[in-house]
Amino acid sequence: MKIHGIISQFPTEIKGLIFAFIICLSIGFYAGIRFVNDTSNSNPNGIEERYLGNESDENATVMKFKKSRGEVMTMVHNHILSLSVIFFLLGGLVATTGINMKLKSFLMIEPFVSILCTFGGIYFMWNGVLWMKYVIMISGLLMTLTFMISTVLILLGLKYSKEDS
Repeated sequence: MKIHGIISQFPTEIKGLIFAFIICLSIGFYAGIRFVNDTSNSNPNGIEERYLGNESDENATVMKFKKSRGEVMTMVHNHILSLSVIFFLLGGLVATTGINMKLKSFLMIEPFVSILCTFGGIYFMWNGVLWMKYVIMISGLLMTLTFMISTVLILLGLKYSKEDS
């Protein structure tokens, strides 16, 4: 079955459903990114402080405590499961676009690597592997860029057929 480029041929009601899904998903995703920024200042030391606390910093203006094992395991579990479903659905939609096959393959597979690196990295950092904060930062950024590019390409695929380009 050929699915490359068929997104532009979907019926109008399916295109509307996909459009609404991408918009709602994007609002939720970017709200989550905003939360990460608010709680970690989007830097490696902020990420470390978020999960390991800052109890030893006497100059801290806000006291933060190390997350419990239950808190970390629940967060890792919930994020790996939910983001896997999100990126599976996005990957399915990316598969129907008419973009270059290498880029398409990258956008479909990379988020799963980033999910494991980001949330596995949080678990390992919490267990004392402090350099994982850099892996978390890079993989989180890559996951966000992949999300952005995928959603834009899907929306463009809904609007333009191969004949229009």
